[in-house]
Amino acid sequence: MVQARNPQNGESSTPLVVQGEGLTNDGLIPHIFSSMPALNDAASYLAQTTSYLTGCFSDYSVEHSPRRSGASVPHAQELVDFPSAETDTSSSTEIDHISSNRIHLTSVESSIASTSAPPHMHDEITRTSGGDLLQNSNALVESNRTGQSGISIFQSLIDRARRTVRGSADDIGWLQRDPGMPPVEDGTERFLEILDSIKHGVHKLPNSVVYLLIPGLFSNHGPLYFVNTKVSFSKMGLACHIAKIHSEASVEKNARELKEYIEEIYWGSKKRVLLLGHSKGGVDAAAALSLYWSDLKDKVAGLALAQSPYGGTPIASDLLREGQLGDYVNLRKLTEILICKVIKGDMRALEDLTYERRREFLKEHHLPKEVPIVSFRTEAGISPAVLATLSHVAHAELPVVAPAGEPTKLPVVVPLGAAMAACAQLLQLRYGEKSDGLVTCRDAEVPGSVVVRPKRKLDHAWMVYSSLNDDPSEGDASQVCEALLTLLVEIGQKKMHELAMKDE
Repeated sequence: MVQARNPQNGESSTPLVVQGEGLTNDGLIPHIFSSMPALNDAASYLAQTTSYLTGCFSDYSVEHSPRRSGASVPHAQELVDFPSAETDTSSSTEIDHISSNRIHLTSVESSIASTSAPPHMHDEITRTSGGDLLQNSNALVESNRTGQSGISIFQSLIDRARRTVRGSADDIGWLQRDPGMPPVEDGTERFLEILDSIKHGVHKLPNSVVYLLIPGLFSNHGPLYFVNTKVSFSKMGLACHIAKIHSEASVEKNARELKEYIEEIYWGSKKRVLLLGHSKGGVDAAAALSLYWSDLKDKVAGLALAQSPYGGTPIASDLLREGQLGDYVNLRKLTEILICKVIKGDMRALEDLTYERRREFLKEHHLPKEVPIVSFRTEAGISPAVLATLSHVAHAELPVVAPAGEPTKLPVVVPLGAAMAACAQLLQLRYGEKSDGLVTCRDAEVPGSVVVRPKRKLDHAWMVYSSLNDDPSEGDASQVCEALLTLLVEIGQKKMHELAMKDE
């Protein structure tokens, strides 16, 4: 707060401007990060400076003229507004007395001048007074508009600064806070039991259904996306497909394509379909069930969502929201060029994963209560060892032919683990949230589902791309997918038994 100097002792005693109610630290700029006092001090100083400047705009919005009777009133009001509550009340009384005397003297002078003037000058004086009054009124209105414009500018700056600092802090985990969402059930213990059995060679997935794997965003440009899982299922004699959809399309477009894909599989095999969606693929599959359940209820046996941003993701929201990082380093423009121009995708594919879009969609379209749902969420490791993790994303064929007549293939590896660890650390530092690098743990838990929360550190890319330094004793991605679908089959059988008991 800016303070006035005491003319007697030179010490700062009385604040010049009292903060307005809309600009206090408790209201407009709260203590955002208790662990970052420097940021709180900066925000507090910004609020106080803005309060002072907006006060200047409002107090000096009237043009003063010592020769006119109305000039003393705004001037007196200005002097009254500046002192704080600690100022002696006699000063205010003295100022009011002086201003009233000035108004009285000015009125007397005006009346004497008007009575002593000749008749032909009286009309001129009246016209001049009327013109001056109109001019002063116009100046007052224009000045008030200028003052209000200045206040709104500073208000918008404060709002923008607040949005920049807060980011997605108020959005993460909104599904758990929404009273209209059903609770979740923890299925981690049973999942670990199934996974342990699979590692010992016990496989319980039935061949009475078809397994459909739905890939996530940018999967069209990863040739080995879900390939290991599909190969593993095929070796067990299970019918398994990877959905051929445009992963960079909008959620509603992919939902319609998945609906047609499921119907085609059902009519061709006469078997129901069990869905496993990863990342955005889980959101697309859930949207297909929400929008077309009347057509799919006899064709779908259940849905497992692995690391899916069902509630949204701060990565998409912070990238596309105004006032965030995308505004300052052109990330939003670069992302638009990458999705729309380079890979010929739709920007709505990323927009549909923001918190705003997910709220709008889930408000209108709910998952059917009778469909079995399993959601799988993980936390990425951020230890230095993760930086050396390499993910196998593709094969490169060399023109040199091997003696056996087969082309030589070299693995194409990418340090996806390091990238996921960096993103996870960023989300941890900024929001204090655990994540797999792209999706926070709370946003991946689907309301009404059986949630699997493993303690093992797994990043967002691990589920679909094999890692070169995986520990064989921990189980690979295909075994984790098998355990998730086995758990989903058990939940479906339990629901069918409950429905049968109700019918009886």
